[in-house]
Amino acid sequence: METPTIVLSKDKEKSIERKHPWVFSGAIHKIINEPPQLPKNGELVRVVNSKNQFLALGHFSDGTIAVRVISFNDEAIDQTFWNNKIKAAYQVRESLNLTQNKHTNMYRLVHAEGDGLPGLIIDYYNGTAVIQCHSIGMYNYRNEIVEALKNTYPKKDLIAIYDKSAESLAKQNQDSFSNEYLYKTKEPNLIGLENDCKFNLDWINGQKTGFFLDQRENRKLLADFSNNKKILNTFCYSGGFSVYALKAGASLVHSVDSSQKAIDLVNENVKLNGFNENHQSFTSDTLTFLKQNQEDYDVIILDPPAYAKSQKAKHNAIQGYKRLNAMALQQIKSGGILFTFSCSQAINRKMFYDTIMAAAIEVGRNVKVLHHLSQPADHPVNIFHPEGEYLKGLVLFVE
Repeated sequence: METPTIVLSKDKEKSIERKHPWVFSGAIHKIINEPPQLPKNGELVRVVNSKNQFLALGHFSDGTIAVRVISFNDEAIDQTFWNNKIKAAYQVRESLNLTQNKHTNMYRLVHAEGDGLPGLIIDYYNGTAVIQCHSIGMYNYRNEIVEALKNTYPKKDLIAIYDKSAESLAKQNQDSFSNEYLYKTKEPNLIGLENDCKFNLDWINGQKTGFFLDQRENRKLLADFSNNKKILNTFCYSGGFSVYALKAGASLVHSVDSSQKAIDLVNENVKLNGFNENHQSFTSDTLTFLKQNQEDYDVIILDPPAYAKSQKAKHNAIQGYKRLNAMALQQIKSGGILFTFSCSQAINRKMFYDTIMAAAIEVGRNVKVLHHLSQPADHPVNIFHPEGEYLKGLVLFVE
């Protein structure tokens, strides 16, 4: 069967020529397909310019982003292609000293556009690779991806491969999907190590692929500010920041989350690392907790879920970030440190910075920026796809 061809309108090929991996529906002049019809969601298509010159290969979708590019070369998308892609991603993590690190055995192996594979996330947890496909196109190649993982990892380092694509695909397709193991040699390890901190792992029931790997370096930085300090970790989920603070010698750590399931997770992880006496958890909305707070915290961590999941939600998200940060800035003691984050892709770095500045003006506190934070190197940003930078953070000294 001949691959459908997407013909771009004149002068609409510029972004693709600059290696941006998205083709928007408005850039399409016509679609050549036999029989004449739209390609299926996830189908492999060729992209050409108005002069019929080859530009790229990608997966078709009936949304605003019509094609997600997986190759700018006119090549066969076969097992060799997937082997090369996964091996290239592995070599990047190998260069970061993550693949054979006795202190850390959890990391992101494939970060979508950052690794030239839009719609694909693969996280590695102490022997188990968890695949999350965010497009039907990637899901259609999951068998090849499994084989590529087996061809890339030494056999001893790959115990299992788990597909956790059902939730993300269900949002964009009427078909039913199920999460399942695609490969398993023995029962997986359910405890992972990050900078010598231990964490319970649950990719079956946990959020995302099971753990938030993107805060690893920021948790490590928190340790520098934690010795003999009182710490408040809000939106704590599984307690990553809490465990790091306790391990670094914090005198008191309070973990807050509105989900009882999250609080159970943080309690398990605190216990797993041998810390109980200096830790207390609270099932509470963060804003409610801050309003009722009587403790003089030295360090506060604000790591909320994405307030803006689309461009339309930007205004409300900015107001939400401002309200949250204003309350924390008002509460924190003089000389305190605030770690504040946004993982909303729709909120860019300047927008986030300006929002935090507005919060500081509102409460009348003098604030110094100590660090600008982002996602770690195993969550790379393709230089031709700046939209891939989603995690923004600031470390603030509050006078």
